[in-house]
Amino acid sequence: MRIGVVGAGYVGLVAGTCLADGGNHVMLVDKDERKIRMLEEGEVPIYEPGLAEIIQRNAKAGRLTFTTDLAQAVRESLVMFIGVGTPPAADGSADLSAIFAVAEAIADAMDGYRIVVMKSTVPVGTHRAIREHMAARTPHPFDYVSNPEFLKEGAAIDDFMRPDRVIIGADNPAVVEIMKEIYAPFMRTRERILVMDPASAEMSKYAANALLATKISFMNEMSGLCDRLGADVEMVRRGIGSDARIGPAFLFPGVGYGGSCFPKDVQALMSMGQDAEYPMSITEAVHAVNQRQRRRFAEGVLRYYGDGCRGRVLAVWGLAFKARTDDVREAPAIDCIRMFLDQGIRVRAHDPEALETTRAVLGDTIELFEDGYAALDGADALVIFTDWQEFRTPDFTMIKERLNQPVIFDGRNLYEHATLARMGIEYHCIGRRAASK
Repeated sequence: MRIGVVGAGYVGLVAGTCLADGGNHVMLVDKDERKIRMLEEGEVPIYEPGLAEIIQRNAKAGRLTFTTDLAQAVRESLVMFIGVGTPPAADGSADLSAIFAVAEAIADAMDGYRIVVMKSTVPVGTHRAIREHMAARTPHPFDYVSNPEFLKEGAAIDDFMRPDRVIIGADNPAVVEIMKEIYAPFMRTRERILVMDPASAEMSKYAANALLATKISFMNEMSGLCDRLGADVEMVRRGIGSDARIGPAFLFPGVGYGGSCFPKDVQALMSMGQDAEYPMSITEAVHAVNQRQRRRFAEGVLRYYGDGCRGRVLAVWGLAFKARTDDVREAPAIDCIRMFLDQGIRVRAHDPEALETTRAVLGDTIELFEDGYAALDGADALVIFTDWQEFRTPDFTMIKERLNQPVIFDGRNLYEHATLARMGIEYHCIGRRAASK
């Protein structure tokens, strides 16, 4: 099948590449000439494990092409996927300006029937607005499908190729069958397609992200209470995660969630509630706890040094909001580092993939290192923000030797107290008793 995908960002690039790998002929469109040129030259503008290899394979086979000409993609495709960004506006609502601009361009370029598939995360009711908007601009018939993405950064390829579910929000049964045909290569072991109306499909995306964010914020709030009452949040996590009704996923306490999805979607859901005059009290609390958690962690580091913060040097491991990505959008590390800088602390930071994306945000206000151990030299403590695999079993002897003082502040609870106590390293984490050297 011939498919056009608009947007060479995270959602569009992953979806378009995987659809091409499923045997379709995909034309990927983006207005950013630099991105398209990079892709044509075999470079990938984002970091996602396994993505570069699949892009190169399908481009070589002729199934995946790149262009800035959206009209050409519309002319040559039956199905047009929209995968552009919906960033938060100043009031927390989703900014749909890019969505409507693409819908207008598709309508203007149509020379016959098309299927428009919304991959981007959009507020409930957007399907009606897009249909009305497009119908006013084209005499040609079209169908609209809400097909939300459920991709985890760092595992997006596997999520698309082996999805937990594929939601198709459509009113036309014939279009549902076409969508099932598109996703058939990814349904070899079992059928995982859920068909529903477009509004329910739109809501399903927000509800899923808000519920996952709720689990994270709930556990982070429990970690604070554990600190106050002397309980061990790791034991609590195991105790409740073994309950089949709850499950262990998303119960790891830390410095809070970040990235391009949870913060944006939680705030958008709050905004939808305000517009509907139905306050989303739980969702509002989830957001408040998340913001408090990152402040609480940074304040714990600052409180440790008291009046002696100015002139201190902190080594930071981890800048991306999670492992296996270079995404620093809404990353707790960025907020906490800014708090450290405000108190006159110097920061020497390392991340396996997020150095350039961090430099774009923080500029030269911190020192960035390709080698994590080099970042330790001259530092008074190590602060960990991201749970990269390589941080889980580091050389503690080298850490102790290279730091001015053997102190670790762990925002991901990666280590065991007893191990670091034996090494003579003072260890502070979240919701667990500190281990002194």
